[in-house]
Amino acid sequence: MLPDLLGFLIHIDEHLVTLIGEYGLWVYVILFLVIFVETGLVVTPFLPGDSLLFITGALAAQGFLSVEVLLVLLTVAAVAGDSLNYWIGKSCGMNLLYEKYPTLFKKNYCDLTCRFYEKYGGVTIIVARFVPYLRTFAPFLAGVGTMEYRRFLAYNASGGIAWILVFVLGGYFFGNIPLVADHFDLVMYAVAAITLIAIISMVSGVIHYLREKGSCDGR
Repeated sequence: MLPDLLGFLIHIDEHLVTLIGEYGLWVYVILFLVIFVETGLVVTPFLPGDSLLFITGALAAQGFLSVEVLLVLLTVAAVAGDSLNYWIGKSCGMNLLYEKYPTLFKKNYCDLTCRFYEKYGGVTIIVARFVPYLRTFAPFLAGVGTMEYRRFLAYNASGGIAWILVFVLGGYFFGNIPLVADHFDLVMYAVAAITLIAIISMVSGVIHYLREKGSCDGR
């Protein structure tokens, strides 16, 4: 039963019309929970995010859902999910992870993580929203890295709003265009390509940071 439930959740974006017909307004609760859990728990990065938001926008354009409700509700879910993830990381802390898993988490990772989020935490939180899996781990690491919550929340809200607007409104305005609907996979590949560019830029920043740190330590 559990594998069937997981399979259903992973492909929930393919069953939305059926869910709307069976559960009506309760679909909004389901969507809220999926986005909240996908962003809020480190162990659930496999849940659909980008594709689910895009499809909900397309269905809103067809009158199945309210785009206004989706924008507000899913933004709250995204911001609240990242906040939960942050506090989970905060409660764990790198020192606790080091004590429990010393072979996986080295002692100097704590200082390195803290320094990284002091310098690149803001852009990491925003860019990570558009990168599957990374958006689940970024807020957790921000908490582990002791990034100040007020600073985190500002970037969290900015990234969450941007993420919901881009994909829900993208689906709303373009999801029902035959060319887009017939080549949905290609659209997702294009989104993946854009996020890949963002990842490369972020990784370049990390490499620059590590080189800079290394040169400073060598003095």
